[in-house]
Amino acid sequence: MDHIPISILIGILVFLIIASGFFSGSETGLMSLNRYRLRNLVNKKHKGATLAQKLLDTPERLIGLILLGNNAVNILASAIATIIGLRLMGEAGIAVATIVLTVIILVFAEVTPKTLAALHPERYALPASFLLALLLKFFYPVVWFINQITNLLLRLLGIPKQARNITRLSRDELRIVVNEASSMIPRQHQEMLLGILDLEQISIDEIMIPRNEIVGIDLEDDWNTVVKQLSESQHTRLPVYEGDIDHIVGMLHLRNALALFNQKSFDVDDLHNIIREAYYVPAGTPLNTQLLNFQKEKRRIALVVNEYGDIQGLITLEDILEEIVGEFTTDPAASSKDIYQQEDGSYLINGSITIRELNKALDWKLSAEGPKTLNGVILEYLEQIPDPGTSLMLEQYPIEITQSNINAVKTVRYNPGWNGLRQSDKEANKQIEP
Repeated sequence: MDHIPISILIGILVFLIIASGFFSGSETGLMSLNRYRLRNLVNKKHKGATLAQKLLDTPERLIGLILLGNNAVNILASAIATIIGLRLMGEAGIAVATIVLTVIILVFAEVTPKTLAALHPERYALPASFLLALLLKFFYPVVWFINQITNLLLRLLGIPKQARNITRLSRDELRIVVNEASSMIPRQHQEMLLGILDLEQISIDEIMIPRNEIVGIDLEDDWNTVVKQLSESQHTRLPVYEGDIDHIVGMLHLRNALALFNQKSFDVDDLHNIIREAYYVPAGTPLNTQLLNFQKEKRRIALVVNEYGDIQGLITLEDILEEIVGEFTTDPAASSKDIYQQEDGSYLINGSITIRELNKALDWKLSAEGPKTLNGVILEYLEQIPDPGTSLMLEQYPIEITQSNINAVKTVRYNPGWNGLRQSDKEANKQIEP
């Protein structure tokens, strides 16, 4: 190269530095692309996005090509810089060329292009895909050979090929994606998406109507009482039983009962003819599974049973849908039939309210891993049935027992303004805290 003018060597060196920056920025840009936005652009027939997607479908080839090109131009740039240094400064020029080239490559071929590509991946990577796709065709044999050696080394390390291409998102990662998209998705829609993701974590036990609150028709009641209940019921579907809820006859849709009222008279036999067989589901079933079961069985209501076949509660399709779309009122606390706000700002809370409903209504953070109701949490904490007037700090929430009977806490009072328990309450609770 002694006969090549220094000006041409400098020009070649500048070109190689630009090429090095291209390869460095292309790697960062392609790897920083939003894969979901990229797929959307591919569906819209965007040429650059289509090429980028093809390159990313075989990442080992893409990385092999970029590293091959980047290392080749860097090594060649180093050789030319050395020649220039020798011509201009003799032996001392080698050290000077090494130092200067290192700084230039670091600034202009590494940090700057990679920073720009990370900030604007689409603007950088999509145009670069055209040139990378062309280079891959020319250098495919070399890239293929390098990939074979790489795959052999990975197999020796015990890493299967399929494990290198896993890009699936977990539920928690999807939650992060939805939360970070808050600027593009309306808050209400965002909450619906998060509600769908949460269905798998919630069981029907947490939202079902408990056994003692199930409203149904007892065929052993006076017939006039049954007729009155049919005509005044606020529910569309009712369980029908004989004597108690454990002796279920079936489910009755009040729409079918309307035809009976058009008759001059009807009796129990007529009612039996329109009763449909009850649908039972096991306790502990996740909501997403039960939603699919409702769809499969063409049902909207089911009775929840435990491992012994005893009825524990009742679950409806509407209950599950409310977990997705939310309550149909503006005030969460007002939407609960078990929470009553008082004039002084305190709340009277039914002891049978579920922990999940309580957390949603008052924005509490009680754990739902143990007992499913407020009564259960209090009894587990105190290990006895408390007397009315007993106060306690349930985690960070001060509550007062206002009504209880021999086997359960019926009502509690919660005042957000309380800073803690009254001194008399603290002294009383010293004897009952575990």
